[in-house]
Amino acid sequence: MSDSAASALVTYAENAIVEDDAMSSARERAADLGVDAVSPSVGALLSVFAAAGGAKSVVEVGTGAGISGLWLLSGMRPDSVLTTIDSEQEFQAAAKIGFQQAGVAANRTRLINGHALDVLPRLADAAYDLIFIDGDPVDHPRYVIDAVRLLRPGGVVVVNLGDAGYRVPDPDAHDDEAFAAREATRIIAADENLLPVILPLGGGLVAAAKAFVPDE
Repeated sequence: MSDSAASALVTYAENAIVEDDAMSSARERAADLGVDAVSPSVGALLSVFAAAGGAKSVVEVGTGAGISGLWLLSGMRPDSVLTTIDSEQEFQAAAKIGFQQAGVAANRTRLINGHALDVLPRLADAAYDLIFIDGDPVDHPRYVIDAVRLLRPGGVVVVNLGDAGYRVPDPDAHDDEAFAAREATRIIAADENLLPVILPLGGGLVAAAKAFVPDE
């Protein structure tokens, strides 16, 4: 496939996704706050993962303005809970507005204001169906290590590489974010209990399902 054809396909994939009014409003708030939000195609994929896995307990690292949270909630079960972590109170306040506008019941979201590196170790092992990592890019490798512990068998972790994803294949890219993206990808690929895939959506995603281990 030529570069132009690939670019046209990416553009088509993004434009094919129609976001509802709550998501559109959340994008406006994200722009006002200077928050990098997931693209519509990435959001739609999160919804698919949540729905396919019947996700009841989900963790999001990096609340942002709530766009990815809205997409996750759209695919999660009606009795599910989204735990979303961010150190920026202003971002979480914006996300809360979006959740309310979308009609999400208050008991379906748990917003934790704090640093994910402090919060994740306090969460229960093997208790979560889906984990979306979209926090501080340089900390992605450490988030991944925690995520593997938190996932139940059959659960899925998704890492948003963001802008660093474009630099991962470049051997001359040695900045901290590119290094962290490569390291997060390496950790996932090296884990025998994970089934990984790299997806060219947004700036690039790494996703992996936690395999079921037979009883010994």
